[in-house]
Amino acid sequence: MKLVLVRHGESVWNKENRFTGWTDVALSEKGIEEAKKAGELLKEKQYNFDIAYTSMLKRANDTLDIILKEMNLDIPVKYSYKLNERHYGALQGLNKDETREKYGDEQVKLWRRSASVRPPSLTKDDPRYPGNDLKYKDLKEDELPLTENLNDTIKRVSSYYKDEILPILEEGKDVLVAAHGNSIRALIKYLDNLTDEEVIDLEIPTGKPICYVLNYNLDGDFGVIDHYYVEDRS
Repeated sequence: MKLVLVRHGESVWNKENRFTGWTDVALSEKGIEEAKKAGELLKEKQYNFDIAYTSMLKRANDTLDIILKEMNLDIPVKYSYKLNERHYGALQGLNKDETREKYGDEQVKLWRRSASVRPPSLTKDDPRYPGNDLKYKDLKEDELPLTENLNDTIKRVSSYYKDEILPILEEGKDVLVAAHGNSIRALIKYLDNLTDEEVIDLEIPTGKPICYVLNYNLDGDFGVIDHYYVEDRS
């Protein structure tokens, strides 16, 4: 069974070098092209999918829509906040270079890459608080983050994978996930059993599909047997 992970194409805030998190920004022109190329590549390599999963954020949703259009695929799509980008708290909207100048390279690297360090929190009266967004009106207060570290993101992403995606793979179906840099890092950390140290330098490029092949082993356990960037395989 194949599980293909795609980080959304470049967003307008990626282009402006801003912390984005749960801020709902659009794809840039380059990001739209990256999504098209991802779809063309998956079609050329003769991938097929039974179902797709994505976050509640426009940049991932649009990336998925473009890929499916390029592949001429009409399949069910499921949306969940658990696949959202990591919530960057009070850093959301700030320019990364300006933030480094203010707080220093090491502190910003910890906020961005560490599995355990959280950025400064929002307050609930901040306009950026997700409780102000109608998309999340059905979520409980403890599901609406004020900030997150990577471990927080791993917890929600891995629970969604185990509860929703894994059973579909075990049925013998192929799955496409269009999500975000940190939600895909979280899923890869879980799938590859990476340490906190190993995940710090894990980079996920925009618009580059990653394929995980899963199957049952001789003991009857279901798990990863291979993974690779789709463009690297003939």
